[in-house]
Amino acid sequence: MSVVEGDPFSFLGSAAVNPAEIVRPTSVEEVQAAVRAAAASGTPLWTVSRGKNLGYGGAAPRVPGSTLLDLSGMDRILEVDDESGYCVVEPGVTFLALDEHLRATGSRLMPSVPDIGWGSVIGNALERGFGYTPHGDHSAYMCGLEVVLADGTLLRTGMGAFPDSSAWALYKGGYGPSLDGLFVQSNLGIVTKMGVWLMPRPETISVCQIGAPSDDDLAPLIDTLRPLLLDGTIQSNVVIGNAPVIASMVSPRAAWWTGAGPMPAAAVDRITAALGIGRWNARCAFYGPPALVAARLDVLRGAVSAFDLKVTTYPGDVDPADVHPADRAQLGIPSTDLIRMAEWRGGTPAHTDFSLVCPPTGRDAVRQKELIERKVEAHGFDYAGGFTLNPRHAIALALVSFDRDDPAEAAAVAALFPELIADAAAAGYAPYRAHVAYMDLIADRYDAYDSAHRHTVERIKDALDPAGVLSPGKQGVWPAGHRSTRGAVPR
Repeated sequence: MSVVEGDPFSFLGSAAVNPAEIVRPTSVEEVQAAVRAAAASGTPLWTVSRGKNLGYGGAAPRVPGSTLLDLSGMDRILEVDDESGYCVVEPGVTFLALDEHLRATGSRLMPSVPDIGWGSVIGNALERGFGYTPHGDHSAYMCGLEVVLADGTLLRTGMGAFPDSSAWALYKGGYGPSLDGLFVQSNLGIVTKMGVWLMPRPETISVCQIGAPSDDDLAPLIDTLRPLLLDGTIQSNVVIGNAPVIASMVSPRAAWWTGAGPMPAAAVDRITAALGIGRWNARCAFYGPPALVAARLDVLRGAVSAFDLKVTTYPGDVDPADVHPADRAQLGIPSTDLIRMAEWRGGTPAHTDFSLVCPPTGRDAVRQKELIERKVEAHGFDYAGGFTLNPRHAIALALVSFDRDDPAEAAAVAALFPELIADAAAAGYAPYRAHVAYMDLIADRYDAYDSAHRHTVERIKDALDPAGVLSPGKQGVWPAGHRSTRGAVPR
């Protein structure tokens, strides 16, 4: 056990909450022993798979004096089934490790990966994270959980409730009520195993970049691509970024602008000219036999003729070393390249993220873009952001990079996010995930029917975790012993 810093990107200064100690179990039995000991002593446990959810608080708990339950020591890949297309993993398994294992064993399967590959496959799915292949909605492709409850009970969901089930990682439903969703963004139990559906490695992959030259092209770009997602022509989600967020992937801000305040339009023009990109840039991919990929590409070319389209085609078994770094995520190749985005402003690199859900329409995208841009720039930061476009929803993303050791920048970040949350709520939008510092503020906005959702989850919390020791305050769900002082708990 040792004292650890919970959030290496913290902007909270002396208000930051750090774990008092860390426990790193290596087996389910040790997790069960840890939760029983915590319940007996009343010590809060803050559970992380690897603690790499940087930008959202890392491994920082909500309650001072918490013990960090770090599951990174449980890092076994328990099963890979090429026939049916799934794996079963423990929470310490990273995207990097899963990809390496699949390649080393000659598997015909490929993972879907997020921007940074050092995170947990399980942790990312449980936080509703996403990647960029047809399996990019990671929580949608989990099937079958093993969970340690607060009293040490071991639970298997779905078909896993049937002893020695042969279909635990194949059929989500099982029999009776489905419990899997109770453990997503949750403090109701600790997930120790998960089935994950994997995609067969296709014969051909074509990665497409679509550039839109004007800021005014955002709505037409989204309204052009949405029907192709809805009818299944585009198989992956579509990630859309503005020029500053693309630049942050490959260069420091000082390469384009060294002045105070938000980056001016002339600097953004230098970025687009030097990098050969648009003011808005969309990326997606097609997968399958060459003829099928070619047919889908023909439909895309006809739809986006008003924009700049670049296509790079790879064989499915391409050597990762031969893939352009910008295309790796669409090929399910994990990397850590994009951590450099935190270095955008220089100093001690740090970043945090703001993520709003909205309808997948151009008008909603423009409304959210203007809302976020106005507020971010008012606090002195560059609007480096974009959207992940899915068939029936979009997620607006804003990356706020800052110098952690600059008190003024850290204070500006701390002031910015409550204002963003309030402005978004007034416009009818809400985040789908939260930095630990703002979990209560966001949960407060999910208050339909006198906050019936929160009250229902808290009733379940009290039944499953009467001692209130499992990650108290996560997603704004507090055990009974903390509820009366919720506003006084450090955020």
